[in-house]
Amino acid sequence: MLTTDSTFEIKLSKTSSIESVDFDNIMFGQVFSDHLFYMDYIDGEWTRGVIEPFGPMSISPATMCIHYGQSIFEGMKAYRQPDGSVSMFRPGANISRFNLSAQRMCMPEIPEDIFMQALVELVKIDQKWVPNNENSSLYIRPFLFATDAHVGVRPSNSYRFMIFTCPVGQYYNKPVRVKIEREYTRAAIGGTGAAKAAGNYAGSLLPTKLANEKGYDQLLWTDSKTHTCIEECGTMNVAFVIDGKMIIPSPSDTILNGITRDSAIKLALDLGIEVESRTVTITELEKAAENGTLNEAFGLGTAATVSLMSTIGFDSGDYDLPDLSTWTVSSRIKKALDAVRLGTGEDKHGWNIPV
Repeated sequence: MLTTDSTFEIKLSKTSSIESVDFDNIMFGQVFSDHLFYMDYIDGEWTRGVIEPFGPMSISPATMCIHYGQSIFEGMKAYRQPDGSVSMFRPGANISRFNLSAQRMCMPEIPEDIFMQALVELVKIDQKWVPNNENSSLYIRPFLFATDAHVGVRPSNSYRFMIFTCPVGQYYNKPVRVKIEREYTRAAIGGTGAAKAAGNYAGSLLPTKLANEKGYDQLLWTDSKTHTCIEECGTMNVAFVIDGKMIIPSPSDTILNGITRDSAIKLALDLGIEVESRTVTITELEKAAENGTLNEAFGLGTAATVSLMSTIGFDSGDYDLPDLSTWTVSSRIKKALDAVRLGTGEDKHGWNIPV
């Protein structure tokens, strides 16, 4: 069915696969909703956007994103509210960061009003895919990639912007074991570490695989120059509680400015938790572990939400964090964050955008 009473052209799917989905057992990122959005950048301007059934697309083998890596993405979520309605959590912050990534990768920015309308219309059409379970949500993946069919190193002249959604459960279903990475580098000063560029993640795969083979779930990346300062985890920002104080590495051009990170800091301050955003060294972390003042360690990310860390692998050996029942900072932040996103508590910062 084709509808035209919209800024976008809308082609609704004749069938839905939702009846085949077990919403109590969803593998993260493997089940996709019925529709997607796309919009092309041609001759210096954006064409009219289209919402159509989710499915494969056809591209040239010479498409530039494949060869030269002009590809960026974002991750955000929509949540079912107590009255059955749906809200997106802080989409405006993701839109702003997406356009910063576009600038860094020499790509055209997406007009914020069109971006937001595309999100709202797409989620509204597929709102039945938003789970009702407390630990589930609708993950939203906007992305932008170069589409010129050309072999030669230069920015593309044409691009495609797309959004699809997928119902998801927890990214990590247990506390994670992390290893401090002292050899490989995720991002260097002057590089693309602050952008959500696809290539950043490709470079992390081998060291993560090597860590997995040693029994770790993820890495704690360190600075590229000295490998002495903690930066972020492979799938999320990271925070530590040392002697009751929440300490979190500051964003930079090598540390992603996470939306969940920013939300957690604001909520921590609302709760009266002392927070320091600053450089965190391995030496400081190891000393805190040795003297018993390293109380908690956890990741903060859209996909991972608030993910507890059970073990940190130092050069000197593994440190097992205290029993989770003694943790108070991460649990309070998660409870406050869930209350806002799920609509069961006050949204004093105005983060929820109804669909």
